[in-house]
Amino acid sequence: MSPAEENTDSLSSLEERIQRAVQLVVRLRQEKEAALQEGAELRAQVERLTGEVKSLQTDRKQVRTRIEKLLGQIDQLGTE
Repeated sequence: MSPAEENTDSLSSLEERIQRAVQLVVRLRQEKEAALQEGAELRAQVERLTGEVKSLQTDRKQVRTRIEKLLGQIDQLGTE
């Protein structure tokens, strides 16, 4: 192999490695963007679910209070 051919092969090899590196960087950037988007969606879902849990806890507290009140009224009927 002549020196010119060796240089061409080395240059081709370098070019190929650079192209693979560029493709890898592009793919990793896309994956990063997808992961960030998924993270944002999950944070929004957690926020929504946290609100639902708080609302359900408030409802539960109100129902408990009403039931206790009704039980108190039933107890009063038994003592009269």
